[in-house]
Amino acid sequence: MPDSPPVPEALRQGSAQPWRERMPLPPMESMTPQQRAAAQALIDGPRKGVFGPFLPLMRSPVLLERVGKVGEYLRFESALEARVRELVTCAAARHVGNQFEWHVHAPLAVKAGVDAGAIDVLRQGARPTSGLKEDEALALDFAMELLRTNGSSEPTYERAVRGFGEQGVVELTTLVGYFVMVNWLMNVAHTPAQASAGDALTPFPL
Repeated sequence: MPDSPPVPEALRQGSAQPWRERMPLPPMESMTPQQRAAAQALIDGPRKGVFGPFLPLMRSPVLLERVGKVGEYLRFESALEARVRELVTCAAARHVGNQFEWHVHAPLAVKAGVDAGAIDVLRQGARPTSGLKEDEALALDFAMELLRTNGSSEPTYERAVRGFGEQGVVELTTLVGYFVMVNWLMNVAHTPAQASAGDALTPFPL
């Protein structure tokens, strides 16, 4: 396969120098039958392709399948509304500085109904103070506290249960954890953002 065009410095993720994509998609001719089956399942499923965290996960096809199933539920079947899911996914990507997931999910958040100005404030590293609906603000506060403290205070937890129910809190927490996990994997693998990505994240965590 020909080398991919160089990725702009602002869209790279992971700090090791010199920078290189460590785990690109393996060439088709070198894939094992298990890898080919895993790739085909992704192509045939709701994602319609092999990209993002599934590039490094191709090294472990069984893990890819199981991680993929968890992600399918959280992204496409969760009890949480799409607006809430996409906003929280952006918060997780922002927290760990993952360019790929940010550039996938920020437009999806806006498309789902999250205020574009609030998303841009989050991109710059701040907590939006206007533009968010009540459930969005509640979910963002829960997610940011979880990312910051590795838990949830009693007041934040009680508000989240009132707003989303216990199932919603479980799925909200798992959504944060899932995206931190795949973001870490891409940061380690130096999976680049798409070449067409827009404004990059600033390098400072929330």
